[in-house]
Amino acid sequence: MRRVAIYTRRSTDEDNQPFSIDAQRGGLHRHVDARDDATIVAEYSDDASGATLNRPGLQNALRAARAGRFDVLLVYRLDRLSRRQRDLLKLLADLDEVGVAFESATESIDTSSSVGKLNIQMLGMFAEFERNTIIDRVKAGTAAKAAKGRWVGGRTPYGYTVDRDTQKLTPCSHEEFVVREVFRLYVERRLGTRAVADELNQRGLTTRAGKPWSGVIIGRLLDNPAYAGDIAYRDVYVPDAHPALIDRDTFTKAQAIAEARTDRTSHRAMSDSDYYLTGLIRCPACGNRYIGTAATGKTRRYRYYTCYHRIRYGTNGCQARRLPADILDQLVLDALADFYANADTLLAAALQRAHDQHHQDAAHQRQELDALTTQIRAKNAAIDKYLTAFETGTLDDTTAGARLRQLRTEIEHLRARHGDLEDHLNDVPTAPPPGTIDRLRQHLTEIIASGSQAERKATIEALVAEIKITDEGVIPVFRIPNQPTGIPATTSGNTEPRQVRAMQPSVEPRGLEPLTPALQRQCSAS
Repeated sequence: MRRVAIYTRRSTDEDNQPFSIDAQRGGLHRHVDARDDATIVAEYSDDASGATLNRPGLQNALRAARAGRFDVLLVYRLDRLSRRQRDLLKLLADLDEVGVAFESATESIDTSSSVGKLNIQMLGMFAEFERNTIIDRVKAGTAAKAAKGRWVGGRTPYGYTVDRDTQKLTPCSHEEFVVREVFRLYVERRLGTRAVADELNQRGLTTRAGKPWSGVIIGRLLDNPAYAGDIAYRDVYVPDAHPALIDRDTFTKAQAIAEARTDRTSHRAMSDSDYYLTGLIRCPACGNRYIGTAATGKTRRYRYYTCYHRIRYGTNGCQARRLPADILDQLVLDALADFYANADTLLAAALQRAHDQHHQDAAHQRQELDALTTQIRAKNAAIDKYLTAFETGTLDDTTAGARLRQLRTEIEHLRARHGDLEDHLNDVPTAPPPGTIDRLRQHLTEIIASGSQAERKATIEALVAEIKITDEGVIPVFRIPNQPTGIPATTSGNTEPRQVRAMQPSVEPRGLEPLTPALQRQCSAS
């Protein structure tokens, strides 16, 4: 039986803090409980920035590891251990030296294999991953929030408002009628989603934003279990969490009708996991993002990237062409390999730009640090003043207590910001460790040649900043590794063309009409 120690960390930049630490701990316990060869013997936790190793909980865990008190150190995600590559690699080396394995519950990281160690270097190499992990941390926190029947945040469903005291959904009197009418038209009159939208528009009814209804909006409304009174978030499902606008029988009928109809499957947006470039392409016509879609022909199914505005409102909303996904995916993978095969010169230039930017920012950050220090001193002085007033009897305990709590909260926020600024000042951009780029090239070659769909998508998300559609063709913009300040360094449109055009225009200037007859036929449906 392997002895497991779990480590959790709550950063000062996280939202939903009361939930995030519990969500991490709960996820780690479930991860271990699902295995029959491991048991949790210790738990360590910190409330501090991941940019420093000087954390009490982490240091206690390392001391216990050296003492041989556990066999595996388990974290929810790699960035819980450290968000700086050099610190991360040092920690893993220290653990390996004392015979302790490291595991991540959400990233399938195994430090016993060379591929696993390389994947860790890739994850730690790109500062842009911090943005993605913040998103995942918030999702974990909202999952715990959902489990308590509270609204998880984001856009409130049409027909509801959020009660500030209970944080639960409550019916909105002037919108709930429209929701019931949508279900009536769909279930009783058997109108399609577009027909329901047309009916509402003809009556002069609009969405909450004052815009016309569309078939896509109606489809989402019909699919939302909130209208039956339920909260559904990822793998969390809470029935009867708030007042229902639609009885459960009607909601179930609507789902059955939607499942039986085939007209909704011809152009349905596909799962993000099926498409490498979802969210990376911006429409040159209207500025919206492209997402993965599919269309069924006579003999096969075709995969595309399509402007979200075109999906939502048809060609009246946006006339930008669909992009053939299979072709574009391969072009970007090939361009990625070519780019990093000749990246040494670009890395040197990017590192110099990062140094210059860090130097420019440092003066402003030091000024802010001084101002924060002054504010903290002033608020500590105010605390002393209120304590003196309370002790002398000139201020009642209720008023003093409320004011002291407020001041301490303000000081906590100021100190958190102070710590973040110090981290940024200390995070001077450094070059990748020797051999990193060579290993990255080899890793890319392996992923492109034989990697799984998930591995290819993860690689693209780590290395590709965006895909530009211009008059000159399709131009991917790649990230530069090892920017510890958290500011993603990408090749810029203002740099020399050879730095931007990681691949030569493989398509004609008007967009996605390929140059070969075979590709021409595949794109003709757009």
